[in-house]
Amino acid sequence: MSTEVKVPALGESITSGILVTWLVKEGDYVNKGDLLYELETDKITSEAPAEVAGTISLLAKEGDEVDIGQAVASIDESTTPPDSSDSPVEASPKVEENTSASSSKGTSEELMPLSPAVRKLVDEHGLDPAAIKGTGKGGRLIKADVLSAIDSNSAPPSSEPVKEPDLESNIIQDGRTTRTKLSPIRRKIAQRLVNAQQQAALLTTFNEVDLSEVMALRKKHQEAFVARHGIKLGFMSFFVKAVVHGLQAVPEVNAQIDGDDLVQNHYYDIGVAVGTERGLVVPVVRDCESISFAEVEQQIIGYAQKAREGKLSLNDLQGGVFTISNGGIYGSMLSTPIVNPPQSGILGMHAIQQRPVANNGEVVIRPMMYLALSYDHRIIDGKEAVTFLKTVKEMLEEPARMLFGV
Repeated sequence: MSTEVKVPALGESITSGILVTWLVKEGDYVNKGDLLYELETDKITSEAPAEVAGTISLLAKEGDEVDIGQAVASIDESTTPPDSSDSPVEASPKVEENTSASSSKGTSEELMPLSPAVRKLVDEHGLDPAAIKGTGKGGRLIKADVLSAIDSNSAPPSSEPVKEPDLESNIIQDGRTTRTKLSPIRRKIAQRLVNAQQQAALLTTFNEVDLSEVMALRKKHQEAFVARHGIKLGFMSFFVKAVVHGLQAVPEVNAQIDGDDLVQNHYYDIGVAVGTERGLVVPVVRDCESISFAEVEQQIIGYAQKAREGKLSLNDLQGGVFTISNGGIYGSMLSTPIVNPPQSGILGMHAIQQRPVANNGEVVIRPMMYLALSYDHRIIDGKEAVTFLKTVKEMLEEPARMLFGV
């Protein structure tokens, strides 16, 4: 009897992914719970465990784009586990556990079992799994962790070359150009951005905001804020709170189209775009209308750390009603951000610059920022968009209003 290994559902908006690497080989015997492969989507990278034990046959190759529900392997449950005497790779850890030199390896495998592919690499290169930091789910070692450790130790290559889970083999150079395959996540991001522009009627409106009051408040209370909360008071918490007030003042912006229906949201979970080496991700800060400035900052810092480590979960990225993107940290002066479907609006922040502005008939120098609101014109009319952006501007120029809800 054979059981198909199918790609599981990972969320409503995820229809496919890239099979980045197999953690087992054709014909390997796998136990129930062994990790089989890594799947990368435009949102997260996940690992899939075996649901039954048996001998595995691979039906998809590394680098293939696979659909949700597609069978990528089959497991023959009628086979029996190989005898330890016939499998030196499986037997070696048991022998080494009886020696003092390998006691830490035995302890590591007892706490966190290694997949067959990882165990093979560890044994071939004489590595201690306990000394390698795992980036998989729950701190589990994955193939990429061991390969990285091998590279850093300049270990000699094994007799059987190991295929790295990257695209280096797809680099073509002709002296004048270098052609490289797009990474899986970059391909998915590109597809989603194009779809967003094709399926929505996108329009952008602009304004500028004087951040003098926000900067004065941060300077006045920064030391006490850090002493109490252990984190700095950033700009993003002010913008998140200002956006919440804007959504409350203009509910039309807090809506989205679902087929022939208009869905009006009555909650305020705000996505904050975070740039990583692998691409842009948008984790969601929950219940922004009811949490404090410190809690907003803590959630953002936590998400940024998880994003850098590649540990964001699908739940971290789902359910946002509006997105804030800060291109200003890279020096951007002005941009037209693209809406993050199925949301209907996104606010673009930009660089703060000291500029001359007119104030009560006088020219003064103030820290100014351009704001850009891109929105789906199918839902939001120009009046609502301008009113929303004006409300955000007013909240930031008089941040005390956010405390009193006026």
